[in-house]
Amino acid sequence: MKKNIVLFVLFVLPIVAYLFFASGVNSFTTLPVITPKIADFGNWKSLNGKEVLLDKKITVLGFSGSDILSNRGNYFNLNEKIYKRYNGFEDLQFVVICPLGTEKEAQKIVDALSPFTDVKNWNFVFASNQEIQKFYDQLHLKGKLDKNLGTSNVYIVDKERNLRGRKGVAKDQKEEYKEGYNTFHPSELSNEMLDDFKIILYEYRAALKKNHNATKQL
Repeated sequence: MKKNIVLFVLFVLPIVAYLFFASGVNSFTTLPVITPKIADFGNWKSLNGKEVLLDKKITVLGFSGSDILSNRGNYFNLNEKIYKRYNGFEDLQFVVICPLGTEKEAQKIVDALSPFTDVKNWNFVFASNQEIQKFYDQLHLKGKLDKNLGTSNVYIVDKERNLRGRKGVAKDQKEEYKEGYNTFHPSELSNEMLDDFKIILYEYRAALKKNHNATKQL
């Protein structure tokens, strides 16, 4: 009996521990707040006419810029790596802020995704150039929008409207700080963003279970 226990401790337990920590979901990890309590959207028009707000939703937030079709590959990357995997959660939305006048281009993106994706949680909202810049400025990010008011980065915003990311503390860390995820690089979405996204979902699942209200909402 003692021999079996020793063998278990020496060989089985380390493997189990490795699989747990390699799974990408670390229940002892939280995703830091980069910018707390960002402003919600104004009374902005959406592509499908419904009201789109950040409050009480987990949001993947993007900025298309005026050249939205030139960057359509980025939306396909995000759709394949993140959206299709988690689209079943009711409290999750993907929101892209676009300049007024790009409605037709945004509709083309949705039409291209719809044959193989349930696009109900893809939301494109439209605002003036000034409104977009003002909204982005209050995020207090290190990165900047390009001349077309777009960026290939997307951002994770939690239900309390906190923009979340990575804040490293050790100087020798490769990823000391991360405020957004580059949709141009599928590997970044599959690795860094997916890992961080799992942490956000774990937080809310744990909160729901604690309140005895674990549902498909998260």
